[in-house]
Amino acid sequence: MLLNAQSSSIAIALALALTGASFGVPGSVPLAGSLIGVSVAHADDDDDDDDDDDDDDGAAGGGQTGGRGSGSSVQRSTGGNLLDLFRKSEPRSPRRKAPAPVEVRQAPQQIVALGLDQAAIDGLNAAGFSISERVTVSLAGAEMVRLAIPRGLTLEAARAQVAAAAPGAVVDYNHFYRPDQARSEPCGGNQCLARNVVGWPKSNAVPGRCSAPAKIGLIDTAINADHLAFSGGRIETIRLGDGDLPDSGRQHGTAVAALLVGSAESRTPGLVPGSELIAVDAFHRGSGNDDRSAVYDLVHAIDLLANRGVQVINMSLTGPANLLLEQAIEKAASRNIVLVAAAGNDGPRAAPLYPGAYDGVIAVTAIDRRKNPYRRAGAGDHVDIAAPGVQVWTAASVKGAQSKTGTSFAAPFVTAAAAMMLAADPHLKAGDIEGLLQKTAEDLGKPGKDPVFGWGLLNARAICQG
Repeated sequence: MLLNAQSSSIAIALALALTGASFGVPGSVPLAGSLIGVSVAHADDDDDDDDDDDDDDGAAGGGQTGGRGSGSSVQRSTGGNLLDLFRKSEPRSPRRKAPAPVEVRQAPQQIVALGLDQAAIDGLNAAGFSISERVTVSLAGAEMVRLAIPRGLTLEAARAQVAAAAPGAVVDYNHFYRPDQARSEPCGGNQCLARNVVGWPKSNAVPGRCSAPAKIGLIDTAINADHLAFSGGRIETIRLGDGDLPDSGRQHGTAVAALLVGSAESRTPGLVPGSELIAVDAFHRGSGNDDRSAVYDLVHAIDLLANRGVQVINMSLTGPANLLLEQAIEKAASRNIVLVAAAGNDGPRAAPLYPGAYDGVIAVTAIDRRKNPYRRAGAGDHVDIAAPGVQVWTAASVKGAQSKTGTSFAAPFVTAAAAMMLAADPHLKAGDIEGLLQKTAEDLGKPGKDPVFGWGLLNARAICQG
């Protein structure tokens, strides 16, 4: 039977070739597709390494838009010569999948320390360590240094040696933190206005808490400040890190910034348009073509924003536990700075990710428009609150807009709500903000706080009405 089927397929292909017929059939089986020359090209979305993506409102129907949209396009080709047809009908050996890249958790040959005195530094220099970079961290009242370790010494041994040289210092690896995002399904602007799920007002010109401009801090990748989404906005961008390192991509940072302060007249109106945004690009492009922020730069960014008087900071990023980051979080929280972070997209069974899992940080998980949990969102006792994070409509990196998915894009909803509460009442403490978010949340899942939704879904309607 198999021989007869193959013969029939070849006969059909020969007939098509002789008549010059050509078809584009999406979803064809592999054999038929290869015979009639169908090639399906899946368009990239703005979450990959291409910085030129743009989507149109019409992408909701899955059609092809100008430029590269979120849908897919079908390329039609002619049948080719008979020899090609026979070759395509031959069984192919299965391709070997390329091994998944191993995620690098920390910078090689580097240790970071907070609070080393000069005597300890001199001793470490004599032992072969060298200072690559140093900066004063005002939050901690101490200097932070990035040390290059001696050749032949393991990271574990180097950390132990630095810690022994200064028992009162905080010492750890220079861990990497990454933007927390995932690929999105296509949808149009009218379908992706996720703010409706939490009752966010359509305009900031309404009475109540959500009418006053606010100052917001953002730690993320680079931002395309020339995007039309930010027309007339108040955005200050600050680049950190070694100038020799490749610049980070603009996809993630532009999307998160537009969610927060995008112009009300743009295709991607922000949650708090007109507010001031101080955005710190603490990331660089890594060797694996990924955007990453070393903890040295992340701590520096938190300190910088604290020194600028920012009272709410959005961190749509995740990584491992780190002693220096924990110290910076504790110091910032003690200053009543509201810290909001993504819960992570490693799945509900994954270990907690940081900084969201630290006390003093509001960890935000993601839900879809039906208030179901995002399937890849992290879960656990550290999750505090849920917000829309599936198919969220926001700015693409160069122009236009796209839908975005991930807990990265849920965090700005909570950041915006906190900023509005602080703008309405500057005397509120960080604990007061968290208490109000908890008290007004729409309980989802099990009654009370649970590991999936935390205290429940952000209720912007209640917050904006005071």
